[in-house]
Amino acid sequence: MKEIPIYNTFAKIKPIEKGMSGDKKYYIETVDGKHLLLRIADFSVLNQKKDEFELAKKMFSLGIPMPVHIDFGICNSGKSVYTLLSWIDGDEVELVLHRLSTSEQYTLGFKSGEILRKIHTLSKQKCEIDWSTRYFAVIDERLDAFLSEGIPFDGDKIILNYLKDNKHLLKNRPQCYHHGDYHMGNLIQSKDGHLSVIDWHTVDFDNYGDPWYEFNRIGIEYPAFASGQIDGYFLDNIPETFWRLLAYYLSASAITSIVWAKYYAPDRINAILNLNLDIICWFDNMKNLIPSWYKKC
Repeated sequence: MKEIPIYNTFAKIKPIEKGMSGDKKYYIETVDGKHLLLRIADFSVLNQKKDEFELAKKMFSLGIPMPVHIDFGICNSGKSVYTLLSWIDGDEVELVLHRLSTSEQYTLGFKSGEILRKIHTLSKQKCEIDWSTRYFAVIDERLDAFLSEGIPFDGDKIILNYLKDNKHLLKNRPQCYHHGDYHMGNLIQSKDGHLSVIDWHTVDFDNYGDPWYEFNRIGIEYPAFASGQIDGYFLDNIPETFWRLLAYYLSASAITSIVWAKYYAPDRINAILNLNLDIICWFDNMKNLIPSWYKKC
C-alpha cells in the first residue's frame, strides 16, 4: 500500500468488510479532508482491473452519477493491483426503501431506470460474436449442472421448458456495456436525494452484452421500486419482447443458482429454491409474462 503515490496523504485507513468481491477495500481520509475508496486485488487480475478502470472513466464522461476513478496501478512489491476512487456519501438504497412510501419507492426506482438506460448508451463499434452464442456458452453448462446435480423442485420442468422453447429470443440482440451488478445494494442515495452507482467491477460476460440482461438483479423485494426502474428505463413504453426476456433471464439465473448455492452457499439453498417458486408464481407458470409484482404507481 505504501507504494501508492499519495499514500503519505492518508490520515485514516479503515478496512471495509461488507461485500462479496474478492478485493480488499478501505475507506480513506486524507490530511486535506478528502474521502476516498481504495480497492486492492491480486496482481493476477491486472488486465481485468485495468479494463474496469478504463470503462468506468468512459461511463463517468457520459455523466453517469458515480465515483471518480482517480488512480490505478501496482503495489505491494508487484503482488497487488490498486484502484483509488472518490467516496460516495449516503445510504444504500436497499437500506432506505423500507422507510419510503410506495410512491417514493417508485420515484427512486424510476431514477435508477433512467441511469441504467444512460449506462447502456455506451457500446462497442462492433461485437463479432452474437449475444446468444456468448450467453449459451455459459448458461447451457450451468443448466446441465442443474440437471445432473441440482435439487429438483415443484415446477422445475416449467422453467426448463420455457428456457428451451424461447432460446430464439436471444438471437441478434443488441449488445452494450453493462454496469455488471446493478442492484439496490450498489445504488447510493445521498441526504439530498441524489442517486449514485457504485461497485463498477466485472461480474458476468465481461460487462458486455444484451442491455436487458442487467435486469436479472432487479429488486423485486420492493415491487414499486422494481416497477419504477422498468418504467424509468423505457419511459413508460415497454416492448412486449422485454417481458419475455425478463422472464427468461430471471428464471435462468434462479435455476442455475441452485447448484452454485449447493456447493458455495448452502445456507442460501432454501432462499434460492423459494425464488424459483416465486418466479413460477409471478409469471403464472410462465404463461403470463408480465410479472404479478409489476404495478403502475
